[in-house]
Amino acid sequence: METENSSVSRAEELKALANEAFRAKKYSQAIDLYSQAIELNSQNAVYYANRAFAHTKLEEYGSAIQDASKAIEIDPRYPKACFTYQIFVTPVHVKKLSPNDPDAAQKVKECEKAVKKLKFEEAIAVPESERHSVADSIDYRSIGMSPSSSFVSTQAAILAATATVVVAVVVMVWPAVATTVAGMVVAVLMILGAYWWGSCSGSGVFTKSRKLELEVEPQYSGARIEGDVITLDFVKKMMDDFKNQKCLHKRYAFQIVLQTREMLRALPSLVDIDIPDGKHFTVCGDVHGQFYDLLNIFELNGLPSEENPYLFNGDFVDRGSFSVEVILTLFAFKCMCPSAIYLSRGNHESKSMNKIYGFEGEVRSKLSETFVELFAEVFCFLPLAHVLNQKVFVVHGGLFSVDGVKLSDIKAIDRFCEPPEEGLMCELLWSDPQPLPGRGPSKRGVGLSFGADVTKRFLQDNSLDLVVRSHEVKDEGYEIEHDGKLITVFSAPNYCDQMGNKGAFIRFEAPTLKPNIVTFAAVPHPDVKPMAYANNFLRMFQ
Repeated sequence: METENSSVSRAEELKALANEAFRAKKYSQAIDLYSQAIELNSQNAVYYANRAFAHTKLEEYGSAIQDASKAIEIDPRYPKACFTYQIFVTPVHVKKLSPNDPDAAQKVKECEKAVKKLKFEEAIAVPESERHSVADSIDYRSIGMSPSSSFVSTQAAILAATATVVVAVVVMVWPAVATTVAGMVVAVLMILGAYWWGSCSGSGVFTKSRKLELEVEPQYSGARIEGDVITLDFVKKMMDDFKNQKCLHKRYAFQIVLQTREMLRALPSLVDIDIPDGKHFTVCGDVHGQFYDLLNIFELNGLPSEENPYLFNGDFVDRGSFSVEVILTLFAFKCMCPSAIYLSRGNHESKSMNKIYGFEGEVRSKLSETFVELFAEVFCFLPLAHVLNQKVFVVHGGLFSVDGVKLSDIKAIDRFCEPPEEGLMCELLWSDPQPLPGRGPSKRGVGLSFGADVTKRFLQDNSLDLVVRSHEVKDEGYEIEHDGKLITVFSAPNYCDQMGNKGAFIRFEAPTLKPNIVTFAAVPHPDVKPMAYANNFLRMFQ
């Protein structure tokens, strides 16, 4: 009995330490301490619920659901476990247990609203086979002249409606003159048709004022692209404008995104990069919309150029509230000099993640609905992985659920789609390393966890030396694992303004490609909170 009481007492001490770590935003440490408490007392629902909540802070939603489920199994009436479970599974349980709790009701309401919205959008979505590229309807040289932006003015619509009413009255009252009046109405409608067609095609007699309305305004003082060539001077001016919270004209934003689209679609799913002897190459991890930290990387390591090339390894957007600025900057450098910057897809370059974590809302707020569709399409064109000098394999997430995957298999992936829920593409974007050998379930609920033996076999099968991946926040901005054969690099310091972590990037020098890791701290940014444009129900847990 004394031993049992001692275990319970020690478990409570560990829980208290875990709570302190959680308050200090040291979520990995908190999870470890809660786990130790669970080993001593596995029947306390509080430990599982607290650990579940810590898992959500690290986006380990699969583990969060498992812990919340266990807490509910132990104590079905424990609200904290129910809240964590319902946000990812179902709101019904919370509703039944806490019918008079306004906080619970609000969380349930937001969750239900989000689910209904997703279901509605899924129901009205056009099948993939019938979908046309939004890029086909955009001509950035004459924005607004395509049918997608055509219009009939309010005055014209009123005139057409009035003419129709007049015809109806004349036919009923004066049948004899109905033919004459009808002819006049037809003439009016023909003129309206010319008006509409002209506004669509840019060739009609009524388009001059509409064109002037859509020109880049004379008072616009921001960065301008002269012709089709994006220059370093333009990119510098654009970044300086962004730094001062100024917007880029949509005409130039369209040009950047459309030109990037054409470059990316021509690339294979696995890109080989050659680094000449004596030259260097920089790999950055997740940036997550932290534009001012991106500027700091360039301050520390130089701007992208042919002599100073970069690879940004996915998750450019979401979470941080300057994702539009980040993606336009990276895309602009790609347009300026394709060999100056390489871009790899992350799990956040997808519709489902952008819808929840803020990028979609930010694009809609800063640009337009058309850009939401355009970015979603361009993200599908991003390559999935890169190989440096046939030695270093760089991928956002990790490795695979089966052995024997060759680089040729990755190159053969048809990536022009939203990420699937299983298979090679899914695992490249979502998987994580684990300390134990073999493979295990993913703590995220998607992909898998893989051990050092899996990494070793993959490298041997493909005559490679090292795996570099991102996807996970690390206290020091990086972590070396799997006997030195795998490095995680994460480039968003003080992630979401709350994690307190450093950021990092890796410089490789050819021919040895020995990794030189540089760490850096977060820099100040304007008072716009992370997740400012995110889905309401997720913001409640920030």
